[in-house]
Amino acid sequence: MIGHALETFCTGLRILLGCLMATLAIPVGMQVISRYTGLIPTYLWTEELATFIFVWVVMIGSMLAVWDGSHFDVVITKDAQSPLGALIQKGVVYVAILVFALLFAWYGIEYAKVGSIQNSVMMRANFLWTYITVPLAGLVWALFAGYRLSEAITTYSQAKKAMS
Repeated sequence: MIGHALETFCTGLRILLGCLMATLAIPVGMQVISRYTGLIPTYLWTEELATFIFVWVVMIGSMLAVWDGSHFDVVITKDAQSPLGALIQKGVVYVAILVFALLFAWYGIEYAKVGSIQNSVMMRANFLWTYITVPLAGLVWALFAGYRLSEAITTYSQAKKAMS
């Protein structure tokens, strides 16, 4: 049930990511057109907006990568043949992600506080909108890594039971 809820959450993140990528094309397209054709004036706010959106795209992409297991994971040993070996291999990765995720979440709060007292020059938007991505990503990484770790433990338990 929790896995289904998290998968639904990830589907929402994927949709949001797609919308942000489509939205990112607008200010970037305006920048390209204004620089190379002169058909429209150069708007400086487009660069700030593109940066804000890009930060969100990167952080949401990293959240999805943790869920999919396609990020933060470097294979340096052969795949384990025993259930215990598989648990250890996966467990080390998920615990490492959890540690870094909690560090991002904890220290990201102070980072976001710094952003909350700053505004962008052209758009006059509060930087909290981008700085908040750090603790938010840390919390989501921790949630996903914790769930994947629990899955690995359950898989090990089931394999151990089947061997008995």
